[in-house]
Amino acid sequence: MSKVRKGIYSFLRGSFLTDESAFKNWRIIIFVVALLLIMISMGHSAEKKVYKISELNKLKRELRAEHVDIGTILMRMKMESNIREKAKARGLKPSETPPKKIKVTYKK
Repeated sequence: MSKVRKGIYSFLRGSFLTDESAFKNWRIIIFVVALLLIMISMGHSAEKKVYKISELNKLKRELRAEHVDIGTILMRMKMESNIREKAKARGLKPSETPPKKIKVTYKK
């Protein structure tokens, strides 16, 4: 058997885990498995954050649209013509005499 074939055969049999230097191999394998588990958990954590960010962006767009709608309604309510109609319905009418400025003088 050639050296390469013998190496592949011993790898497939798992002899690298059972011979004298197996302790070094096991430490490396456990280290790599621990790193893989950490990487998988970090990937899941990142996916959760991306999902949460997309939900918050959707909520932000909805709230911004609601804000614009309410601002539009408020601007319409503040219009002078709208206020005149509401005042007329209550029996109020504009003053016929213009307002007068009051001056206060102090004497010492």
